[in-house]
Amino acid sequence: MVNFIKKNIALFWAKNHVKGTRSFKKNAVADQEKLLLSLVATAEKTLFGRHHQFETIKNISDFQSKVPVADYEDLKPYIEKVKKGQRNILWIETPEYFAKTSGTTSGAKYIPISKEGMPFQIAAAQSAIFHYIAQKNNADFVNGKMIFLQGSPKLEEIFGIKTGRLSGIVAHHIPTYLQKNRLPSLETNLIEDWENKVDAIVKETEKENMTLISGIPPWLIMYFEKLIERNGKKITELFPNLHLIITGGVNYEPYREKMNELLGKKVDTLQTFPASEGFFAFQDDFEKEGLLLLTNHGIFYEFIPLEEYGKPEAKRLTLKEIELHKDYALILTTNSGLWAYSIGDVIRFISKDPYRILVSGRTKHFTSAFGEHVIAFEVEEALKATVEKFPAHITEFHLAPQVNPAQGLPYHEWFIEFEKEPENLESFRIMLDEEMRKRNSYYDDLVAGKILQPLMITNLKKNAFQDYAKSEGKLGGQNKIPRLANDRKIGDFLENLKK
Repeated sequence: MVNFIKKNIALFWAKNHVKGTRSFKKNAVADQEKLLLSLVATAEKTLFGRHHQFETIKNISDFQSKVPVADYEDLKPYIEKVKKGQRNILWIETPEYFAKTSGTTSGAKYIPISKEGMPFQIAAAQSAIFHYIAQKNNADFVNGKMIFLQGSPKLEEIFGIKTGRLSGIVAHHIPTYLQKNRLPSLETNLIEDWENKVDAIVKETEKENMTLISGIPPWLIMYFEKLIERNGKKITELFPNLHLIITGGVNYEPYREKMNELLGKKVDTLQTFPASEGFFAFQDDFEKEGLLLLTNHGIFYEFIPLEEYGKPEAKRLTLKEIELHKDYALILTTNSGLWAYSIGDVIRFISKDPYRILVSGRTKHFTSAFGEHVIAFEVEEALKATVEKFPAHITEFHLAPQVNPAQGLPYHEWFIEFEKEPENLESFRIMLDEEMRKRNSYYDDLVAGKILQPLMITNLKKNAFQDYAKSEGKLGGQNKIPRLANDRKIGDFLENLKK
């Protein structure tokens, strides 16, 4: 009886919540301009606001002329002041949290999360689940155990500001009504070594009635493989009441086939787009592609056409100016004190009513050693099309240029770890090259003009990518291995792990 009541309460809440979101979906453009002016007015007296003459900003154009696009290095002098306990620097007062992330050029990054910003992170996650419940008319998972593969919830303090991984911070904000059903235990969650942590999670969950599992795809796969290895059963045999997989952090599509194989039968998936800088989008319609952009969650968005990104006079577009099916670098202004901040993600719009997006890559993760500027979306779509024609199961892959081969023309080298290889790897390679040429005209021109030879595939041994992640100290958590590179740093390591 208690389970029946919990389920029906969840259904009632979800349907009412979704009704309440109709307004922001229809009024996104107007809401965004109001939001920006509100953020500017709130931060007018901050150090950043005084430096950039916030008092003179009356519209979006004023903002764009006064506040240049920034990356972490640009904001770092302000963040260092915040870390020393100074107030009213980027945002009013001091942040409630620092989300600590790993950076390539800046070392560790400290992303501020204000007391105004944190509730939107939680509300977005709840809204995503409510949309799922309402559309699927399914709240059965509320009666079982739920697991969130995440970083340690242990937080440090920097001048009174709690600091840790975003997933660890979020662990402190799980609603009370979910705490009783939540796994793993605090003791297990505090384990720092990822492999030991996953082993402990497996032992803690393998006999439980798991109904919801959440995490980024590579680490879900690692968890599932260890469960199967210990129990000899597919995941849905082990957890027959598993209703929902929640993913985020990377594009799910390249992992879907592998996940389905491990699961054993279809399980609903809910895709999300969270980051330390904010929670940007989630899947709101399970009959359509794309993620709903959250335009009323404390974040003002700008979009720079990818081909202009990095240029001094690059256009900064707003929602009303974007075009469908075009790649844009995502720029954020947030209620945690990030101003015209380039997060490094590349997105494309597939709908304007409402605004839905796909995450198509990273501004720093591309292959363009020969001017081709290949991005993640192109390689993932090419690989997906090839697998449909030459069935294979792919664990992970990485693309790097081979500029100076021992013989012959330069080429793109694909490092692929197969769970199950295609019957004919050479036919697979030829088809993959054809699919890439369809999707990137510059690459097609280079191959046709005999500047490049067709791509090559290096077949990797099992766990090659885990070995690389471990070598870099980036095994587990929210760490993601770039799928594209403009150099051989990752490729040279993987070269030693070929079959």
